[in-house]
Amino acid sequence: MKKDGVTFDGVEFEEGFKGIRDRSIMELFSGSGMRLSELVNLKISDINFSNQAVKVLGKRNKERIIPLSGTVMTQLKEYITARSAFITDNGVESLNLFLDNRCNKVYPKFVYRLVRKYLGQVTTGDKKNPHILRHTFATHMLNNGAEINAVKELLGHASLAATQVYTHNTIEKLKNIYKQAHPKA
Repeated sequence: MKKDGVTFDGVEFEEGFKGIRDRSIMELFSGSGMRLSELVNLKISDINFSNQAVKVLGKRNKERIIPLSGTVMTQLKEYITARSAFITDNGVESLNLFLDNRCNKVYPKFVYRLVRKYLGQVTTGDKKNPHILRHTFATHMLNNGAEINAVKELLGHASLAATQVYTHNTIEKLKNIYKQAHPKA
């Protein structure tokens, strides 16, 4: 199934809470470009369903709002419903959005392993980590016409130079278009 520029065909998620949580994490990474540290620190209150956005606290305690697609929002709604049942069944309360299998806040290594597992189902590449999904998000945005300053803001970069790292694929795309379209190429 195609989800916001990232294909999840061939990815097998478990049934129930764990699978819904895992898919939600993958969808949120690929649909927002947020950092691992930002995702693990999300609270339920950071999701704004009426505005289809998420509030994240980035590096240097800078807060930013990231718009989310309908697909990501639908997945998060499904997750929050499953999460509510999961914590009720386990007799706990938590303000954290993502919980591990014991109802504790997810931690970076847990999420890293989860992403590695699911990316391993669809790619043979060496790099299977949350940052690859961030990189893919930025590249998709730039390749589909987003202005680099807008991508800079979405990613929470302090300088444009940090965002320019993601333009390499865009430059290759431009070279190919030039070769195909210019009569003297």
